[in-house]
Amino acid sequence: MAASFIHRQLCVLVLAVAGLGACAEALAQDGAGASENVRYDYAQVLSVNPVYDVQRTSSVKRACDNRDLPHGTALTRMMSSVRDRLAAGQVGCKMVTVENESKHLVAYDVDYIYRGSKFRTRMDRDPGSRLRIRISITPTPFD
Repeated sequence: MAASFIHRQLCVLVLAVAGLGACAEALAQDGAGASENVRYDYAQVLSVNPVYDVQRTSSVKRACDNRDLPHGTALTRMMSSVRDRLAAGQVGCKMVTVENESKHLVAYDVDYIYRGSKFRTRMDRDPGSRLRIRISITPTPFD
């Protein structure tokens, strides 16, 4: 913050001595003229909701009947084996569509309150229980 102040003061000096318009433009963009109208405070975070990017894909895979898997008692396994041999390898396989979903975190929607007013912003990280905010007052001309 002190470096910014020194930078502004140097720009003012350069502007006064050389009359450079580029320095004046930098001051206007930096908000140096209204530095007394800017301050920082903390707001109470009400809720933080993660925002995910969801990618859905589908693929076709072969799915076979699970009759060929041994299960149950020895007698049941033997009966299944005989049945499969009589069916001459005609295991029921078919092509099925399998849906896949992957999601990854892209941002956080943050609801917060400051002096009785509720606000929402999207952030790249979870701010925790309080959020540092920049307060700027700029007068508007009368209509």
